[in-house]
Amino acid sequence: MDIFSIAIIVLIVLFVILFFYFIPLGLWISATAAGVKIGFFNLIGMRLRRVVPSSIVDPMIKSHKAGLKLSSDKLEAHYLAGGNVDDVVDALIAAQRAEIELTFERAAAIDLAGRRVFEAVKMSVNPKVIQTPVVTAVAMDGIQVMATARVTVRANIDQLVGGAGEETVLARVGEGIVTTVGSASSHKKVLENPDSISKTVLEKGLDSGTAYEILSIDIADVDVGKNIGAGLQKDQAEADKDIAQAKAEERRAMAVAEEQEMKARVQEMRAKVVEAEAEVPLAMAEALREGNLGVMDYLNLQNIEADTDMRDAISQIQTEEEEQESKDIGKKNNKKGNN
Repeated sequence: MDIFSIAIIVLIVLFVILFFYFIPLGLWISATAAGVKIGFFNLIGMRLRRVVPSSIVDPMIKSHKAGLKLSSDKLEAHYLAGGNVDDVVDALIAAQRAEIELTFERAAAIDLAGRRVFEAVKMSVNPKVIQTPVVTAVAMDGIQVMATARVTVRANIDQLVGGAGEETVLARVGEGIVTTVGSASSHKKVLENPDSISKTVLEKGLDSGTAYEILSIDIADVDVGKNIGAGLQKDQAEADKDIAQAKAEERRAMAVAEEQEMKARVQEMRAKVVEAEAEVPLAMAEALREGNLGVMDYLNLQNIEADTDMRDAISQIQTEEEEQESKDIGKKNNKKGNN
């Protein structure tokens, strides 16, 4: 076998490989047997547009068997946009079986928005139960209440594009539980009627603007926590005590300052008195020299001072005797009381 023959064989093999690559014969036979009309040139065009033919032909076969009329151009456009063609077709088939109005454009928009459109359709038929984390609230009597709720939701197809997700629903339900418990006059009422929380929360329309419709809210568990009110009162009392102590310390400091100021004034006055007393003998001597004060006048003044000192001494002795007498009377009364 010469080189020319080998080259021909290689070219034939390459042609066969390229032929079956660009024209998936098995896929074309399956589509034809299922009644889906798709030509060789259409399959070749998919390869050239970098579209996997099986990702378009298999969903077309499913949709055709389900009675849906979907063109390959729409499916290719959704595939090239980064969508999940198979998931969209499954969602359309499920919506048709459940008699839910859903167009291909709507399903493709939901899929491109990042939501699983097939799961959304299933959730519309079979509602989903999501559980909230433990929600902590405080009743008006200061007792902490911890509640857990189970929320039954159904997908709202019309709100899947642009609608809020499960996190928003859970947050709103938690907010409703906190508001309901916080408005209760006592935690006992919440424990006696936990369904009051469900009724109040449902009346608020928490599913507005979300991708889900809330069917029911069931309180799964309610527990009593700490006495927040007592703790706050204790903290307030401690704060009031600290404030009172600070004010008392401030008053004491002011009193000490005033006392020091008074002592300084007294010392200043005493100094002035001592200074004045030191000037008295000089003034009297000056008066005697100038004749303004006679000798007899000076002697009378001395007698008056001596008499005043004597009276002060007698008064002090009488005061001490009266105090001693009162103490003796008190002792006698105590003895009589003991007897």
